[in-house]
Amino acid sequence: QVQLVESGGDLVQPGGSLKLSCAASGIPQFSTFDMRWFRQIPGKQRELVAVIQGNTYKKSYSQSAKGRFTISRDDVASMLYLQMNYLRPEDTAKYYCNAHQVDSHKTSDYWGQGTQVTVSS
Repeated sequence: QVQLVESGGDLVQPGGSLKLSCAASGIPQFSTFDMRWFRQIPGKQRELVAVIQGNTYKKSYSQSAKGRFTISRDDVASMLYLQMNYLRPEDTAKYYCNAHQVDSHKTSDYWGQGTQVTVSS
């Protein structure tokens, strides 16, 4: 049974920092999966925030996240992280962890339940 569990969401003041974590279990060959952070505001589409590719560890970020957020992973522990600095009110959203893999046979996507980040004074 695949499970992704996010944690670390909180209420933080503008300019503050948070580190989100995602604990993965039951994913075979975790290191080969692309791991992604998305966020969503009620009534809006889920937005891709950051990606760290499997095997290559190549990272990419949305324009909004670039320079402020850092994605990382620990394949030994099957963990994904998102360090968020200089947080803004517009970063308020529910943040989701996603494990994604495409091969010649199928596409696999696993999601967590999300963790709420609220940036407000």
